[in-house]
Amino acid sequence: MEKAIQVNGLQKSYKKLHVLKGIDFEVEKGSIFALLGSNGAGKTTIVRILTTLLKQDGGTAAVNGFDVATKPDYVRQSISLTGQFAAVDEILTGRENLIMIARLRHLTNPRQVADDLLKRFSLTEAADRRVFSYSGGMRRRLDIAMSLVGEPQLIFLDEPTTGLDPEGRIEVWKTVKELAGGGTTVFLTTQYLEEAEQLADRIAILHEGKIIANSTLEELKKLFPPAKVEYVEKQPTLEEIFLAIIGKKEDE
Repeated sequence: MEKAIQVNGLQKSYKKLHVLKGIDFEVEKGSIFALLGSNGAGKTTIVRILTTLLKQDGGTAAVNGFDVATKPDYVRQSISLTGQFAAVDEILTGRENLIMIARLRHLTNPRQVADDLLKRFSLTEAADRRVFSYSGGMRRRLDIAMSLVGEPQLIFLDEPTTGLDPEGRIEVWKTVKELAGGGTTVFLTTQYLEEAEQLADRIAILHEGKIIANSTLEELKKLFPPAKVEYVEKQPTLEEIFLAIIGKKEDE
């Protein structure tokens, strides 16, 4: 499989705080890759480096075949980033937000691009309403739609469901699955273990500046001690696996 992201020995420090201590991982094209970690683990730092917003102190990282340090312009042309909070203009309508981004990307038919994305994200009926009237889930869907203007090969979603209610979270999950189904590579950071369990083809756990596990959900389950029950063997949740792995590493 072709690799959308290749990271080797990535390091980053903020003064005396060593945030990333030699990170290694790869992401296959067309897959959903979830990076799990507690607050302050360094998830957003990794995203900022991979999206050329921050320079690493050591190691290498390539996105869509382009080195993030030496060819940042090529990286930016092939990716999109959706941060933790929706970057939409609440005074504009949903349609106007999309048209604005299409014009900034110098696309030839901004209105058609906007109409196609509104339809794709089930926002056509709300297209001409000002965004301040949108629900949290609708606002996040519009934010992701704006990220897809220009059809980037890879989209970074940094904790995309932070602050959403369960209904809004499910809406975003559906959108992410559809993106991957259409061939877009998705790099997802999250604190919600259920989110990674629902979406990811591969899950990496970032803890104390290092990747301490990187596998499919089924492979991660094998790291968890088998449950001893009399009649039915209980399958561990990703939350149980995550806590068991972190606890194991802290004890070593």
